[in-house]
Amino acid sequence: MMASTSENSVAKRIRRHFSATEKSMICLLYKSLRDTCPDASNNEVMKSIASSIGVHWMSVYRTMKEKNTTGVVSPPKKKKPIATVFSTTDSSTKSALRSIVHQFFLRNEIPTLDKILQAVNNDEIGPFKRTTLHKLLRSIGFKFFKRGRNSMLTDKDDIYFGRRNYLRAIRKARETGKTIFYLDEACVDEGYTITNSKNHSDKGKQLIVTHIGSVNGFVDGGLMVFESKKGRHCHQVMNPIVFEEWFSQILRKIPDDSVIVLDSAPYHSRTIEKVPTTNSNKQEIRSWLKEKQISYEKDMLKRELLNVVKNHKEQYEAYIIDELAKQNNKIVLRIPPYHCDLNPIELIWVKVKEYIANNRKTCELSDIKQLLNQGVSKITSVDWKNCIKHVAEVIEPNMNAMDHNMETMTENFINNVGDLETDSE
Repeated sequence: MMASTSENSVAKRIRRHFSATEKSMICLLYKSLRDTCPDASNNEVMKSIASSIGVHWMSVYRTMKEKNTTGVVSPPKKKKPIATVFSTTDSSTKSALRSIVHQFFLRNEIPTLDKILQAVNNDEIGPFKRTTLHKLLRSIGFKFFKRGRNSMLTDKDDIYFGRRNYLRAIRKARETGKTIFYLDEACVDEGYTITNSKNHSDKGKQLIVTHIGSVNGFVDGGLMVFESKKGRHCHQVMNPIVFEEWFSQILRKIPDDSVIVLDSAPYHSRTIEKVPTTNSNKQEIRSWLKEKQISYEKDMLKRELLNVVKNHKEQYEAYIIDELAKQNNKIVLRIPPYHCDLNPIELIWVKVKEYIANNRKTCELSDIKQLLNQGVSKITSVDWKNCIKHVAEVIEPNMNAMDHNMETMTENFINNVGDLETDSE
């Protein structure tokens, strides 16, 4: 006789799909109970199994139906990640959107959402819906100051301070006579178009390109080119290990006391040690704090513990490539997110793109690779000097002027409408 359901009840299982192994175990358990209790009905057997493992009996029913119908059990289908505004918008569009907002500040004009929407939809990066634009602006580091019906857009603190610190550091590097190298990756699609590596087509094969240069031109032996598989994003190919190995070799090719400018792409930003995050449990956070000899109260909740981590984590978040550079007497400067126009190598990639576009005869990847190598070889030190000069004498001063205008306009906004309310995340 089978035991009652209530006698064998266990804690309810967390809702998720069964793995193939779990389904096989259910099938074995079903067979065992069937042999033990031949007079029991199918429903009784399935309900007994469900109760013993903490699931609904219909889950057992569906597993047995799959087994009886197909003869096998299969693992659950992987769900595709839900597409968001942030994930479906490429980085060049995000950078262009930030540039449009900054142009308002350069003109001493308050950038409201309606004004930005009109400017964006009149530009080639549009069209956007109003709600979509609002979400995208927040996702790339903007925030809205609101007071009643009035609002003003400005940069979030981390973006603002990142830009100010970078502009100050790059100016100081030039004033002290340091040699500055600019580094970036790019993807070359089969259709010959070269785009920023954070923005490319997933259709067809691609070449992943990494290089570094200065006023003297590209660094000899610094070009890394390899082919990615069809449909794979550059981030899946240019992983931290690949980049760090290449970067270690580059450090031997450039002089001591040099400055290396790059962005904060994921493969540039692997940290030496893992700092607790919201995904960590309380015991992991406590263990980390104890290891670092950071004091905390025993009755602190997880949110409080994370706040303690936040107050100390900066000294433990060193990046691997920054430390590699430091060990080789080099300095890394990071451009803030979505400010690719501060990196002169972006203008160099445009010239390479033009060469490929003007000389391609086929879309074969082997031909594109040959054109890529030729295009890179035709870039001269004069090209580099002109691109660096444009960034140093046009882009960076505009950024400084924009920040000063933003500060003045924010102060006037506060004085005119009173205390500010920041748009919540």
